[in-house]
Amino acid sequence: MRRLHLGRILRELREEAGLSLEVAAPALDWSSSKLSRIENGRQGVDVHGVRTMMDIYGVVGPQWDELLDLTRSVSEKGWWRAFGLDDKGYVPLEAEATLVREATTAYVPGLLQIEAYARAVFAIHQRTDAELDNLTAVRRIRQERLTSLEDPLELVAVVDEVVLRRPVGGPAVMRTQLAHLVEAAALDRVTLQVLPMSLGAHPGLSAPFTLLTFGGIDFGDMVYVEHPIGAVHISKEEEVAVARLKFDRLRSLALDPDASVALIQRVAAET
Repeated sequence: MRRLHLGRILRELREEAGLSLEVAAPALDWSSSKLSRIENGRQGVDVHGVRTMMDIYGVVGPQWDELLDLTRSVSEKGWWRAFGLDDKGYVPLEAEATLVREATTAYVPGLLQIEAYARAVFAIHQRTDAELDNLTAVRRIRQERLTSLEDPLELVAVVDEVVLRRPVGGPAVMRTQLAHLVEAAALDRVTLQVLPMSLGAHPGLSAPFTLLTFGGIDFGDMVYVEHPIGAVHISKEEEVAVARLKFDRLRSLALDPDASVALIQRVAAET
């Protein structure tokens, strides 16, 4: 996300200077394709390169230091690297987000999963014990932000009632998971709503999705959608706007937070 943010700023500075890719790239001793990759966030750039760009684009004032600091932060390794994850998945995106809006019909949202539930989900894909340990550790670190004062994260989750009734990990694990959902729903930064089975078909059945809002980075919202062979990140505003409308529609169909907690408690009593 930081690389994308930096690339967008560098593109805007070039355009403000009235330079095309074809004019700016030779002045930097780069190809037009390299400069385009940097501006699109597909390739990194070092401090020396950014200094040269700012010289050519006529950048002056405090923006120099701000851009150089941002460039240095881009090259820093994320904490998730220590657990075997790269920078291309969901975790680096969420790490920069301040608000997560998630709609799911498959599993309890990761930010609300207990360890035994999470391990049962991860084990579906034939993970080694070491991989399971790393993945559950990453999940714990992510969840800490829901109560963190230094790096807060807000979660608004809409889940299908089927999620509550699917005994992932077995009945005992599920009872503990449901009790945890009740506790998590009481947190100031968590809003949890349930789509009751009595609705029948609803717009959320098509595919789970997550909306990410980046409060500390001027990037706009992003939609993250997983599919059987990977995931897609969507940032085009018109497509993101459709996802926002869909999420708001699901919230309007779902039980309110208090009624949702009451339903979770009823399901727990039946489990």
